[in-house]
Amino acid sequence: MSGLCLGALATVVFLPASVFTLSWQHSIEKTPWEERWRIEEGDPARLVFVEGRIHGSGAGMEPPPQARLENGVWVYHADLRLPALHLMHSPFAPEYRLCLEDKCHALDVWLPALPEIGAVTLFPCSPPSAGSPPSAADSAGSKARSVSAKR
Repeated sequence: MSGLCLGALATVVFLPASVFTLSWQHSIEKTPWEERWRIEEGDPARLVFVEGRIHGSGAGMEPPPQARLENGVWVYHADLRLPALHLMHSPFAPEYRLCLEDKCHALDVWLPALPEIGAVTLFPCSPPSAGSPPSAADSAGSKARSVSAKR
């Protein structure tokens, strides 16, 4: 079974989850964004985009053309399967929040070794075995999507 790994610098944390929500606040408009992802088992395992939600629109945050407005929130779906998500953690923009089931926390709660400024990678991985770190279900390499530009 795959789970979700968070990596920053030389630290990798395994979270036993098959679905997660990543949320953040647009740095200019102060509008919440949410993306729901699931882990697709396979060789290689992938992160599969389930749904995006944008709580408004404004500077640099137009909803995609296929989005529909539901109770004041733009909701959209996309056929997107990625090996990893790359984020940028910084004190100059609101923190990303990661939700697993009903537990939502800033990334530095899930990943205590997170530096004040630095890259964070989310990727599917296998649970660690005794004495070894989690193993990546696939390289979190060049096909990964950067979402830091949305903040």
